[in-house]
This record gives sequence, structure tokens and C-alpha cells, in this order.
Amino acid sequence: MHIPPIPGSPAGRRRQTAALAAAVICSTVFTGPDLAVAGGPSPSVPAPKLDWKPCIQGSPFDCATAKVPLDHLNPGGRTIELAVIKRKATGPGRRIGTLFFNPGGPGGPGTVQMPQNYEFFPREVRERFDIVSWDPRGIGSSTAMNCFANREEADAWAASKPAGFPVGERERTAYAAAYKDLARRCEQRDPELLRHVSTADTARDLEQLRQAVGDEQLSYFGISYGTFLGATYANLFPDKVRAMVFDSNVDPQVWTHASGDDSRLPTFLRMGADRGAAAVLDKFLAHCGSITTARCAFSAGSPKATREKFDQLMQRLRKQPAGAWTYGRTVGDVVNSLYQVQGWTGLAGRLQTLWQGRVPEPAVFPPGPPVPNPNPYLGDEQAGAVFCSDSPNPRDPAAYHAAEEASAPRAGDAGRFWAWAAEGCAAWPAAAMANRYRGPWNKPTAHPILLVGTTYDPATPYSGAQAMARELANARLLTNSGYGHTALVNPSSCVNEHESRYLIDGTLPPAGTTCQQDTPPFSATKPRGGVGTGGGGMADRVS
Repeated sequence: MHIPPIPGSPAGRRRQTAALAAAVICSTVFTGPDLAVAGGPSPSVPAPKLDWKPCIQGSPFDCATAKVPLDHLNPGGRTIELAVIKRKATGPGRRIGTLFFNPGGPGGPGTVQMPQNYEFFPREVRERFDIVSWDPRGIGSSTAMNCFANREEADAWAASKPAGFPVGERERTAYAAAYKDLARRCEQRDPELLRHVSTADTARDLEQLRQAVGDEQLSYFGISYGTFLGATYANLFPDKVRAMVFDSNVDPQVWTHASGDDSRLPTFLRMGADRGAAAVLDKFLAHCGSITTARCAFSAGSPKATREKFDQLMQRLRKQPAGAWTYGRTVGDVVNSLYQVQGWTGLAGRLQTLWQGRVPEPAVFPPGPPVPNPNPYLGDEQAGAVFCSDSPNPRDPAAYHAAEEASAPRAGDAGRFWAWAAEGCAAWPAAAMANRYRGPWNKPTAHPILLVGTTYDPATPYSGAQAMARELANARLLTNSGYGHTALVNPSSCVNEHESRYLIDGTLPPAGTTCQQDTPPFSATKPRGGVGTGGGGMADRVS
């Protein structure tokens, strides 16, 4: 299973990607025991102590380690560690409090991705808040799921399956076998941790961290999967909500439930990520075909001709890869590169190189600021442990090929990609689903929540933001008219202004407000930073 990362994140540089498809599948769906976590506080647990110190010499970021219970409902048992990072408010004397940030995924390492994306936060927010993030339990530099004895063993496992997604019966067999093997390894390695990495567990960690920094209520900014984490927190601890921004929203009902015809679909097809990615890809090709090759190297002179050129390239790669650039890998690169509009120029260049029969160089991204561990282990099992804990998916590996074939007519290559994104859940241990939260999602919060949805999003469609607005008891939807995954890394001065007003003094944008992106496709601006997101899967992240 694969949760695609945004290009530029460490996961995006190392991991392979997969995509979602939508289909009606004749298979059994495992929904797990119906043990929805009850809302309300956990048994009383002292807040962890955060001993802040500079992360490394010369870094503007401070680091600490928080100890929290493995099982918040049994706080006297085993404890685990959370790696935490902070950038102090830059406006002396004007500090409001702490803004907690989750970079999506599931599985985004906040200790890496918050520093990478710090400059994307509105200036006024950076002045008034300490910005804090953390590697969620099971992830990165926190107590992590690691189902291999060493990095070499993990690399050998990754090499045993096709890149991106499988093509053909032999690759499909190898793909399913690899994830079945991963599930077996994880169940043997640390079964106790495996049972306690759900989003509900992480929401309770977030409540512990809020107490640790001394804020009476929570200020929070979550993107992609981070919106689902935020919704879970808001419904477990509704009286603790001061201000929460959810950017690129996951429909919480779709994420946690599968019913009717949808009960036979993988999560990402239920979300409609396949259609969303196909729509953005179509816009990418249309924009490219409308300009010259000086601005878009892959242009064939018109939108129609450029779409045809892309289809021909994909057909060719299915028959004959260009070195390691198989059809599956290339489609994964395409979908992930659609996440950030400023990366579209580079994507067009790689496609043109492939069209010419040459092997493209992978995308290169500037290094982030110095942090203690800029390249933590982020194996497929980390995102999968969270995602498979929360979201029901078919247990029959054959269901994912059926999903691919059903999604392809409506979503093309992007549909094939998304159809396989959750396949790792087919063999995931059932015990991992014991601690999830499945709603309700409409508990009245102490203050309203601000939602941001982008109209053309290749991972979390705009419909997810509309659904989140309907589900929450008190939320306002701000529409970002543009392309890409999250308004955070596809900046809009208008969105930033509304987020700043809301986070600083609670002022919501008027109902129905729509903003525009600052940077149009194929501008000269180069991409900066990167964020792990969000839609879910094991090899990479949605958000």
C-alpha cells in the first residue's frame, strides 16, 4: 500500500508511490472489531516534561523528547517517546501561544517536515506563535514501527516489489506477497506497539503535548491526513479547541467507514482521489499544451495533441521501460509531482526526456534547515500501521486489480495508481484496529474550525473539504481556487491572510469566500520545501 508524499519531502525522495482507483469489487472487506474509542479524557496522566534544547548547534529550532503512555487507557504500563521540535515566535513580546502542526501522511515526520515548510506559514503566524511539531508515535525519530533488523534488510524488501504499482500478473503476485511478508514481520517485531498507533492514540498524545506547553486550549494546523487527526482530536476533546486550521481535508466518514457498494472499494477510491488526480493531470496537460516548449518542455502545441502525446508515452512505457523508469514508477512520479504547482515545469522536463527515449534525472530539492535526524527511517510499515488501523480496506489482494480495471475508464493512469495505494492493508494484522475512533464527528467545539479546500487537488479532492464542513458541528470552509495538494505549499496570499486573522483573533472569513493561488502553472518560480501528506498507504503518504 502506498501513501504518496509531496515531492521534496524526505519520503518523496526515498519512497516509491502508488495511486488510487475506484471500482465495485467482489471481495470481502475487513472492518475490524467495532471498538470505537469513546470520546472524552483519558485517565489522568501527568503532562510530559519538555526539556527544550537547540536541536543542533546553529539551528534556530529547539528539540525535546516527550514520554507518553503506550496505552492512554492504561497509563501505568509501557511508555514510549515522541520526538518534538519547536521554532519560537519571532515577534518579541507578541507571543500568543503554541501552534501545533501535523504535516500529513499518515506518517509525516514533523521534526523534518515542519522545518522544511516553516517559511510557508504566514509571517504574522510565525511572529505570534511558537510553532511545534512532532513525529507521531510509530513514526520517524519517535518510538517507531520498524519491522526489519537493519536498513539493508528493509532495502532488500523494497526491491522485491515493483516500483509505483504492479503491472501484469507476475508483478501483482510479487506485490501482494511483499506486503503479506511485511505484515508478518511487523506482527512478530512489536505487536504491542502495532496495536497502539491509531489516530486516536496520536490525538491523545497531542492532548498531552498541549498540556506540556502550558496552553489552556489547542491551536492547531493540520494538512491532508492531519485534517483527520485534527477532527479526531476535536471530537475527543471538544472543549480544548481554541483554533484549528484543516488544509486539504479527508472526509472522516469515508476514511473510517465502508458501506453499501463502497464497502468493496479501497479507501482512496471511496475518497475519489483517482478522479481528483485525473482532473489535475488533465489541467496539467492542457496548460502545457497551451504554451510553448520554452515554458513546458512536453508541449505538443495544443492541449489535445499534448494529451495524445502523454497517452502514447504511457503506452510505450507499459511495453518498454526506460531503464528503471517503468510505467508504474512514471505514473507515480506524475501524480506526486502534481502536488506542488511549482514542480510542474520539472515534471514536464522529465516526461520530455522519457519521450526522447532517455532516462531522466530524479527531481532535486534544496536541503532543509539543520535538524538532528534529517533522514529518519520511514519504512512502508509506519504509514501503513496508522492507515490500516483506521480505515477498512478489502482483505482479498485480487480486489485491488479489480479496482484498477474499474477506475481506469474514469481516471486513466492516475486511477491505476490510486487503486493500489491501500493494498498493504489486505494482510495487515487484525489486532491493529482495536483502538480506532470512528465518530461521531459533530461534537460542538469550544470555538469554530477553519477548513481550506483546493478546487483541483490530486490527493484529497475538494469534495472532502465539503464533507468535513458538513460533518463538523461548527466549521467554516474557505475555498482555494487553484491546483495542487494543500494551500500551504501552493501559497495564496488571500488564504494566508484569512488563516492569520483566524489563528490570531478568531475572525473567520465570510461564508462562501474564495481565494486564488499566487503562482500560476508553469511560472518561473522554482519549488521550495515540501510536505508529507497526504491520502493513505504504506510506501508513501497522502498528505
